[in-house]
Amino acid sequence: MRAVLEARRKTAAVRVEDLEAELERVRAALAEAEEVLRRRVIGLEQYLEALAEAEALPEVTDAASKKKPVGSRRAVPHRQDAPGVEVLSVEYQGLMAAAVEAGSGGLGARRAAVVLGWDSAVASRVEGARARLKRLVERGWLVEDKPGRFTLPAPQLDVVGAGRPGGGS
Repeated sequence: MRAVLEARRKTAAVRVEDLEAELERVRAALAEAEEVLRRRVIGLEQYLEALAEAEALPEVTDAASKKKPVGSRRAVPHRQDAPGVEVLSVEYQGLMAAAVEAGSGGLGARRAAVVLGWDSAVASRVEGARARLKRLVERGWLVEDKPGRFTLPAPQLDVVGAGRPGGGS
C-alpha cells in the first residue's frame, strides 16, 4: 500500500510541476498580451487626441483672429456672425447661389447634389447634399418652408447678391 501511495504522490508532484510550468507560460503570454493592449490603448488615445486637436484648431484660430477662412473648410458660421456668403466654403457658396437661382420654388437635395458635382442618382450623395442644406438652415442661411424645399430668408436676397462677385449694391 505504501508503494501505491508513494507513486500517487510522485504523480501528483509531477502534475503540479507541469501545471506550474504551464502557469508561467500563460503568465508570460498574458503579460505580453497586456503590453500589446496597453500600447494599442495609448495609440488609440493619442490618435483621438490628435483628431480632437485637429478639429479644434480651426475653432481656436477663428476665435483668436476673428477671421473666417474661405475655401474647403466645411464649418458653417451662424448667419448673424457673418458679414456675407464669402465666409462660406466654395461648396456652400455654390449652394447659396443655387438657392438664389431656384427662387421661391426652393432648392431640392437632388439639385443641390448636382451643384456640388455629385451623382444625383446615388441616394447617399443626395442625403449628403440634404445634410448640407439642413446645416445652412440650422445656421440661418436658408429656410425650409416646405419639406425638402430650401429657400433664402426674405430679407437676405440683397445680402446674397452683394456677397457674390459681380453682385449688386
